[in-house]
Amino acid sequence: MTHDTGSRFSTLTFGRDVAAPPAVLWQAWTAPAARAVWASPSPAVTVAFVEADTRVGGREVSLCKVEGQPDIHCACGWLVLDPGRRSVNSEVVSVAGVPQSAALVTADLTGTDGGSRLAVTVQLASLAADMEAGYREGFGAGLDNLAGVAERTMILERVIAAPRALVWGAWMNAETLPRWWGPEGFSCRTKRIDLRTDGEWVFDMIGPDGTVFPNHHLYHEVRPDERIRYSLLWGENGPKHADAWASFEEHEGKTRVILGMVFSTAAEFQTAKGFGAIELGQQTLGKLETMVLGR
Repeated sequence: MTHDTGSRFSTLTFGRDVAAPPAVLWQAWTAPAARAVWASPSPAVTVAFVEADTRVGGREVSLCKVEGQPDIHCACGWLVLDPGRRSVNSEVVSVAGVPQSAALVTADLTGTDGGSRLAVTVQLASLAADMEAGYREGFGAGLDNLAGVAERTMILERVIAAPRALVWGAWMNAETLPRWWGPEGFSCRTKRIDLRTDGEWVFDMIGPDGTVFPNHHLYHEVRPDERIRYSLLWGENGPKHADAWASFEEHEGKTRVILGMVFSTAAEFQTAKGFGAIELGQQTLGKLETMVLGR
């Protein structure tokens, strides 16, 4: 790290080894739903995402809230997004409309034998105040959180040979969603379903042997044709076991669906992985594909 106290310019570097592959770490680093889980540097800080558009030229706006203090406004602009390898974003931090700092943040991801290596460089210009100490503390704690989140994140992907509007329509439709959701041989019995921001889906998933698994999905964000963000609860108003999201990207008439889940604890992640959640999740996306393509 170098620091020029006269001009208030700093270059800060951070590194973390993460026990997750680069593709999973990338989603934990960039997906708004995952960022919302790890962004707070401490329990005393609440981070609220006001806007999140994760694409080159897109913007992310968040508010850091600490009781008794004015909100810290952070505006991020995505400049480079090279999936699984590198991101570059600008960042301006303001308080009460007064800019405190401007920064260029570069993140490089590389694969390792044990998972991934994340290297972050922050080129910081302190404006209204010397922000180096705050950045060092905040980024350090945030990246510690990120490492833990990535290690309990599960990512499922599928490319469906259909336009995004059709795939979205099969997912965010109260009649069709229960017909394909769940692994092969499972069915859904709905109690309530309201597929919108602040809506919910209360249902039982019924296994091939008749075993009933109560579920409750709480929808926090529904951005039509692009993404949804929701929580998974063990039964109606039960304990949360994962923060989840689904994103939909269209390319040349096909749709890439990414389903991500950040499990509440590392133990729950390992349990889910152990009983075959990845394979069962792929079966679920396969049923979505079958419905969309009318097979």
